[in-house]
Amino acid sequence: MTLLFDSFWRAVAYCLHPRVLLLSLLPLMLLAVLSLGLGYVYWDAALEVVRQWLQASAMVDSMSSWLAAFGVGKLDVVLAPLIVIFAVTPLIVVVSLLAVALLMTPALTAWVAEKRFPALVRLKGGSFWGSLGWSLLSTLLALVAMLVSLPLWLIPPLILIIPPLIWGWLTYRVMAFDALAEHASQAERREIFRRYRFSLLGIGVFCGYLGAAPGLIWASGALLAAAFVVLVPLAIWIYAWVFALSSLWFAHFCLAALQQLRLEHVPAPASGMEVIDLDSSPSAPPHDPLKLPNSH
Repeated sequence: MTLLFDSFWRAVAYCLHPRVLLLSLLPLMLLAVLSLGLGYVYWDAALEVVRQWLQASAMVDSMSSWLAAFGVGKLDVVLAPLIVIFAVTPLIVVVSLLAVALLMTPALTAWVAEKRFPALVRLKGGSFWGSLGWSLLSTLLALVAMLVSLPLWLIPPLILIIPPLIWGWLTYRVMAFDALAEHASQAERREIFRRYRFSLLGIGVFCGYLGAAPGLIWASGALLAAAFVVLVPLAIWIYAWVFALSSLWFAHFCLAALQQLRLEHVPAPASGMEVIDLDSSPSAPPHDPLKLPNSH
């Protein structure tokens, strides 16, 4: 528990560093670039497709006729841009966050190693392709667990327990692997996963609950179209900050655990004198340096 809380407060302190705050702004910049680029290329075509779909909808046509009676017309002109924005923004957000994940996790782990563990030997027990395969396999297992457990979500208390447990398990599997990929060997990584399984799962679940907070802001932006432009970037920035906190927490915890593991296997220095414990081996008499060996 000491290691768990020590790594947590260190991660929080690192999150307030200007470097982390600047890294957390990356998704906003990526979102702006992707939005402008996609809007320049596909905006008019997307609007035309959505307008045709709205005009062919009987429900929208009846609503337009009802609004026209009150002097409000052209419902498709108002709805089409909103539908395009709501449809495209989640895709842009996911791409932005994935790109930031690839940029932030290695940078933050290397930063923690440089600041706290400069003497920790890098055994490079994980590669890029190994990390990718591990992440894909873990994600697949998490999705299978989600599908299998769906009937249990109908029970009110379990919907607040099962999904965070699954995503917490996925978070610790992926982030702990990435935190140890550069420094730990495969045997060391397996031992840390075995020894600190519940602590790592607890970090993942806690970060999973933290990640639910931006979702509330996202839902508010979806309900309040006028605040969409403000709330969605705010939610993305909070997502990135929570992701940075998770990466730093796993980096501090895993590298400190690796250092402790290696210290356990360091042989004790020789004292230059042989110490004999008479109580532990009563059958072995002490060696008398004055007694000469028998000659035959």
